[in-house]
Amino acid sequence: MTELSDRTAFITGGANGIGLGIAHAFARSGARLVLVDLDADALERAKAELSKQTDVFTAVLDVRDRDAYGRLADEAEARLGPVSILVNNAGVAGGAPSNRMTYELWDWGMGINLDGVINGVQTFLPRMLERGGGGHIVNTASAAGLFAGSGNTLYCTAKFAVVGMSESLSVELEPLGIGVSVLCPGPVATGIVARTRAFQPKVTRSMSGEQRSKAFARNEQAIQALANGVQPDLVGEMVRDAVEANRLFILTDRLVEEPIKVRTRALLKAMPSVT
Repeated sequence: MTELSDRTAFITGGANGIGLGIAHAFARSGARLVLVDLDADALERAKAELSKQTDVFTAVLDVRDRDAYGRLADEAEARLGPVSILVNNAGVAGGAPSNRMTYELWDWGMGINLDGVINGVQTFLPRMLERGGGGHIVNTASAAGLFAGSGNTLYCTAKFAVVGMSESLSVELEPLGIGVSVLCPGPVATGIVARTRAFQPKVTRSMSGEQRSKAFARNEQAIQALANGVQPDLVGEMVRDAVEANRLFILTDRLVEEPIKVRTRALLKAMPSVT
């Protein structure tokens, strides 16, 4: 069991959506907060709100920038003390159908959704282990990291990798006193689609008018689906509870139950018969 009280938590993507929901829950449990994000205005708002409950340090960070990550880790720990709770939450929802993918899109999506997690772990895990005293790592994946959907190969690739990384880390770090959780949310009421669209390398320039219309329609459908999803503060409470209970998997709903069963049955069916 990991108590959050009087610990310092470092949350990437912490100024919006799920990250901010996690920050709310951690603050209520007495954790000090380091929030990093690309959205400077949202960071200011989050700090003004959360500083009423706990000590908060905020900074703009691109999680792909390893050197900046290291410098910021030093500054954050100098301000608020050793980080023993790491939440690798920053992520994007974009991509394109496989026949329209580019190297630029692959590097962008994998850089944030996977390399950003790797950079967080590689920055803080050695510090946690050297200091002792336990700790916990939370990696945000997705329900799309548990089964494959259509039209989101880039996203699934990164999120499957985050799930596998988290499971492996959990086995390896448990004897060393570091817990690991992987968050696999379904629809959550956030603005991630709009924020992603603002930063994603453009693929619509080479599309026909009809293709662009279909792409924009899919975006609108995704926005509507998320609007009816779980509230970020509730997800934050789920994450807090999982950290305190040292629970590996965090799922926010049962919408993916059947696809997971289908995948599991396919895996079992593919095994050779017992002779």
